[in-house]
Amino acid sequence: MDIHAYLIFLTTTIIVCISPGPAVITIASQGARHGAKKALFGVTGVASANVVYFLLSATGIASLLVASNLVFSIIKWVGVAYLVYLGLNALFSKSGGLRINKSTSSNTKGVALFSQGFIVELANPKALLYFLALLPQFIDVEKPILLQLFIMGASCLVVDLLSYTMYAYIGQKLSSGSVKASIVNLINKSAGGFLLFAGIKMAAVSSNV
Repeated sequence: MDIHAYLIFLTTTIIVCISPGPAVITIASQGARHGAKKALFGVTGVASANVVYFLLSATGIASLLVASNLVFSIIKWVGVAYLVYLGLNALFSKSGGLRINKSTSSNTKGVALFSQGFIVELANPKALLYFLALLPQFIDVEKPILLQLFIMGASCLVVDLLSYTMYAYIGQKLSSGSVKASIVNLINKSAGGFLLFAGIKMAAVSSNV
């Protein structure tokens, strides 16, 4: 992989990571409720799920998963159900999507935040399709493939950690009191609406790539 191809890959990955999605809403919510430092558990969960999908894609297992309608459908519908649950909770619960009440934040264990981030991202088949479609485009078969995969995998991990950490701090800012309650409420409802929309869009995802 030459430097030009790598920069295109890196730029594409950054754009995808910073684009608002279910994982972004989840991490921002954790940052708002529990603080950015504790939300790093959720950030690690999201990044870990992407590492799993990257490894599956790199080893060719992803192709088998996508080829299996049953396995792909299970992944997809678990993701749809979870996003709909999060969306409805954001729209109708008093705390909303970006929860700013920290009264119970100290009782939430890091493993729970990690699990939430991991499940949200792992249950999103678009992440699987993204890596499956992206990686082959940047592999130079005339150069060491394992080294190229290591570089791309490490780059994805760093971008994930940095971008989602940024959203964790954005969520914390929302809970600092510097944002008006009406704006927070609007963000809450928008987050819930987006999660429902993401769930609907995910339901339409096909394994045909």
